[in-house]
Amino acid sequence: MKKLLIIAGLCTITALSGCSKDTGNNDVYEESGNTINVNNKRHELYSEGASRKIRSDSTNYGFVRHQKSPLMNDNTSNDSYTALDREQLANIISKYSANIPNVNDVATLVTDQEVLIAYRTDSKNRNLTADQVKKTAFSVVPRYFHVYVTDNATLMRDVENLANLDSTSRNARRSVNHVISEMTKSPQGARLNASEDENGRTPDDLNINNTPNWNNKRPNTSETLDKNTNEGGKNTDMNKTNQ
Repeated sequence: MKKLLIIAGLCTITALSGCSKDTGNNDVYEESGNTINVNNKRHELYSEGASRKIRSDSTNYGFVRHQKSPLMNDNTSNDSYTALDREQLANIISKYSANIPNVNDVATLVTDQEVLIAYRTDSKNRNLTADQVKKTAFSVVPRYFHVYVTDNATLMRDVENLANLDSTSRNARRSVNHVISEMTKSPQGARLNASEDENGRTPDDLNINNTPNWNNKRPNTSETLDKNTNEGGKNTDMNKTNQ
């Protein structure tokens, strides 16, 4: 009788060990078979209503590892790029931008290739504030996006109205470009770099997308910088940078 109990116990332990091993493998590969995410079971970390204790865990580093599938023509790893939540991006950008000094109200629209941000501000340096809001958006969205900002609060309603459209709506591109044309009459901040203008566009982008250039000229001229400063005055620091 004792031998039977011992044998039964050993069988139970072996079975549990096998289940534990299978469960561990499922934890690592359960999403697509080629993703390793050490925190993929901790969904509570992403809950906006989480407790203070859970939110304090955000001090942890984040780590994700992707591996190519051993199967030829298996592009399951690319599926993640189709799950971009534009409304959540708009929410994050608006929240972050509202924390910028002198920015009191922010409306953000994220399309398939642009971010449009209209905000209320009492800033005395409009160009600096525009640059801060713009760079906040660039820090959130994929790098191929273009960002347009305006401190003309009357355009907040226009940006909001575009939310009723999507990339498949008729005349959606024309409507978006019209609002961008109005937005770019406001300061857009500094150029991103030598090859990208204030909104993150290259000369090729301007030709392909046919989106309006905010001053209808090459954006690296001193005249552009003058128009983009507070009250149209000279911006000595920015002019020196581009000399």
